[in-house]
Amino acid sequence: MVLHFDYDSMVGSNEVFKDRETGSKWQQTLSTATSGPLKGTHLNIYPFLLTQWGEWRKQHPDTLVLKPLPEYAERMPGMNKFISRQWSIGMSDTRPAPAGAIGHDTRLGPREIILGLQMSDGEKAYPLSALRKERVINDRVAGTPVVVVHQPASDTTTAFDSTLKGRVLKFQAADTGADRLVDLETHSTWNAYGLCTSGRLKGSQLKPLTMEPEFWFAWSEFRPKTEVYAAPAR
Repeated sequence: MVLHFDYDSMVGSNEVFKDRETGSKWQQTLSTATSGPLKGTHLNIYPFLLTQWGEWRKQHPDTLVLKPLPEYAERMPGMNKFISRQWSIGMSDTRPAPAGAIGHDTRLGPREIILGLQMSDGEKAYPLSALRKERVINDRVAGTPVVVVHQPASDTTTAFDSTLKGRVLKFQAADTGADRLVDLETHSTWNAYGLCTSGRLKGSQLKPLTMEPEFWFAWSEFRPKTEVYAAPAR
C-alpha cells in the first residue's frame, strides 16, 4: 500500500502526520503509526546523508536536483539560513527545549545536535560537538561494532558496521580531514564512505548505517533508553 501523508498535529514538539488512505496517525521521529488501523506499523527509513552540496556532487556528479514549486522556493532563502544556523551552532545553543516537549533528558543540552544510530537491539546518540573533535570513532551500539567518520570540512558524518567477513576492524584517520582511513588490522586504506581503495582489502565495502540528525530533546524524549557517546578519557 502506498500512503500519502498530511500534517496533523504536534506531540512532544514533534510533528504527527495522518495518512489519507487509513486515517492512521504517525509520529515523525519514530516513523511509527501511533493510532488508527495501522497502529504499530513502522516505516523503513530510506538511507540518506546530511552533507553539503559540494561534497555530495563530488561523490555523485550526475545527481538530479529537485526544483521546488514556486511558492516553496520563495520561502527557501530564509529556511536555508535557519537550517544552516541550527547546524552550525551545534554545541553552543543553550536555549531550553520548546514548549510542549516531554520531560527533558539532562545528559545533554536540549538543543544540542546529535546524530543517532538506531539498531534492532538498541540506539546511541553521538553529539556533533564530539564528532567534530574525534572524527573517527570505533564503538559499539548494543551488539553491533561500528565505525563513525566525521569529515569536518563539509560536516559530513558516515557510519558503518565495522565487521567484514566475520572480522571486526578498527580504524584511524589517515589525514586531518578524515577523508581517508586506515584499518589497524591490515593497514589497508579506505575512503570516508566505507570503500577500501588500496591494500589487502582493496575493493571491500563496509555495510553503511544511516545516522539521523536531531536536536537532543527530540531524539531523547521518544528514545529514553538511548545511550550517549562520551569520548574516552585521555
